[in-house]
Amino acid sequence: MQKGHGNHKRGSTDALSKGFIQSLCGEFQKHNSIDPAYYENIDVKRGLRNADGTGVMAGITQIGNVQGYYMQDGEKVPMEGRLIYRGINVEDLIHGFVSEGRFGFEETAYLLLFGALPTRDQLVTFDQVLAEYRPLPPGFTEDMIIKAPSPDVMNKLGRSVLALYSYDPRPEDTSLEHELLQALTLVARCPTIIAHAFAVKRHYYDEESLYLHRPQEGLSMAENFLYSVRHDNKFTEQEARLLDLCLVLHAEHGGGNNSAFACRVLSSSGTDIYSAISAAVGSLKGPRHGGANKKVMEMFHYIRKNVKDWKDDGEVGSYLDKLLHRRAGDRSGLIYGMGHAIYSLSDPRARLLKQFARGLAEEKGMLDEFELVESVERLSPPLINKAKGEYKPVCANVDLYSGFVYKMLDIPEELYTPLFAMARMVGWCAHRLEEVYNPGNKIIRPAYKAVAPVHPFVPLEERG
Repeated sequence: MQKGHGNHKRGSTDALSKGFIQSLCGEFQKHNSIDPAYYENIDVKRGLRNADGTGVMAGITQIGNVQGYYMQDGEKVPMEGRLIYRGINVEDLIHGFVSEGRFGFEETAYLLLFGALPTRDQLVTFDQVLAEYRPLPPGFTEDMIIKAPSPDVMNKLGRSVLALYSYDPRPEDTSLEHELLQALTLVARCPTIIAHAFAVKRHYYDEESLYLHRPQEGLSMAENFLYSVRHDNKFTEQEARLLDLCLVLHAEHGGGNNSAFACRVLSSSGTDIYSAISAAVGSLKGPRHGGANKKVMEMFHYIRKNVKDWKDDGEVGSYLDKLLHRRAGDRSGLIYGMGHAIYSLSDPRARLLKQFARGLAEEKGMLDEFELVESVERLSPPLINKAKGEYKPVCANVDLYSGFVYKMLDIPEELYTPLFAMARMVGWCAHRLEEVYNPGNKIIRPAYKAVAPVHPFVPLEERG
């Protein structure tokens, strides 16, 4: 199968097009730069953030809450981070299902979508409904995935979500009953789409054998995913439970994160759920949002390659200092996995992942690598503050540990962000439903200040 449309030759036409586009780049740059002073003079909230880094208040939600500081006398005061799902501390939620020996993602999905924890009977029925909808519609894998492979699984996920519109007999039905059905279908089918898109990508772009595994009844979301992406379908219970934890921790993060907000923006226009969710997928695909754990793994590749003694704080710290001063790694000046826009003293997701990851690291013989991650977490804050010439609490964020966890689970890096999407699908659908069914909500339309100078129209014959 042809892997794109760039293999044909058009000779001089291509050369003409390339030269013209290059000239347009100069034209664009000449007329499309905005003086940064405008933003301060007009008091623009760049990135919809206030001067102190807090987000501009754009809405109200009952779904999730992220707490990393509290306000006192107009000042931000750091605090241990908390992540709240529908009023329940996620640490309490996880302790509940772990102590009872259950998988927790399905229970978390029910909580986020409907607003309350399910009874035992409700949870059993909910699991059965998700299992019923996990298989893709007849012909979908062949027509939408195999016949149009993509080198990027997130790209294929976004396209597939849009394509499901055509397989819905009433895609524009906005009744609550049908919207809930659509949401459950998307949550259930997302892992199957990702697994099939990954297998097809590996076959057509990496020249590997093609294995497509059907979802299995009786398995949790985490178990089914490991079953689907591994050639031999084998996994341990500890692996599945750790992945289940990752899914719970990534399921929701408030209405202001980029992908949830994108979903709410589109939903406020009255468009269908497939369009709104595909926009969220596209947002998460961006390296500033969902791709951070891949940058963390790239950074650790540089560290392992250049630091001989991982247990030597001096040597590890010296290399981290080189990263900060753009003398090593990708020369970005960043220690990936450190710092967060909201969390200050700690990120509860990183805290929980760290707690549960140690056991699997010991089982897999990767304890030295796990302790290297711990060293980066411990050594980075003072180095970051010194480099910036300020004191500010800096904590590890979830990406510092999630990439390492996925590595222990033998999950390829091209699936890191799709896994994020698989978990966050629940949060997106919950925000979609809240946006659509909350009385009085209006189409989201912030203001942009026009600063272009006024020019007279010039007839074509007189233009240079």
